Amino acid sequence: MSTADSTLPRPRLLGRATVNVVVALSVLYTLLPVLWLVLAAGKTRDALFSSDILSFKDFAFGQNLHDLFAMDGGQYGRWYLNSLLYAVLGAAIGALVSVACGYAFDKYRFRHKEKLFGLVLAAVMVPQTVLALPLYLMASGTGLVNTFWAVFIPVLFNPFGVYLGRIFSQGYVPDEVLEAARIDGAGELTTYARVALRMLGPGLVTVFLFQLTAIWNNFFLPMVMLSDQDLYPVSLGLYTWNSSATVTPDYYPVVIMGSLLAVLPLILAFALLQRFWRSGLTAGSVK
Repeated sequence: MSTADSTLPRPRLLGRATVNVVVALSVLYTLLPVLWLVLAAGKTRDALFSSDILSFKDFAFGQNLHDLFAMDGGQYGRWYLNSLLYAVLGAAIGALVSVACGYAFDKYRFRHKEKLFGLVLAAVMVPQTVLALPLYLMASGTGLVNTFWAVFIPVLFNPFGVYLGRIFSQGYVPDEVLEAARIDGAGELTTYARVALRMLGPGLVTVFLFQLTAIWNNFFLPMVMLSDQDLYPVSLGLYTWNSSATVTPDYYPVVIMGSLLAVLPLILAFALLQRFWRSGLTAGSVK
């Protein structure tokens, strides 16, 4: 083997090492805040300001957890349930609506279809904060301000989810299968519910996860719409406690503990649903 041939693998090894270093730094950048949150959640109020957060000393994890659910008459538990209701139910219904709309844009022909889809794509580029004031005025006109529906109804409609629904419909639902179902006598609604929707499983899960994350982290819309603390989601509730912590430092440990618990549903959802997200459920559907 010549000298030139022996040096060929070096650029490839160098490139692989560079990629590994970048990935390691990215993982470290992501995990360090999580490690800080886990360790800080178990610290007492005095330890938060007087000791090294990354040390394994002065832990009071159980006490902080008890104080979290006892603070202000157990308000955090109500906020948590509110967030679960807003996010899980809203994401489920929103995903079904988005995928159904995307399927209709893909499989049916109607007047001005592409123009309407262009409006959907334009809506994707509109920041949600821009829509908060118009939504508030509409809710005020219908008497929905400071109610559950003022936060729940707007999150059901997701233009990006409609776009993803059309993309998944194009890739996962063959026209031949739909034609076969129609020949067998199935109506359009039956064809969609029993045939197409099963093939759209990965798309449905993907839209659900995006929607779940967006609703769970939703902050500005509830802040505009709600004044009753019993209706707050956990994000807005922790914000109010954090504002109070500047006057009452006892709120600091419970805010950090509450922040730690607030990320658990998203981690759990991604861990449980990633296999459905990645899998192709149309294997063997076309014979």
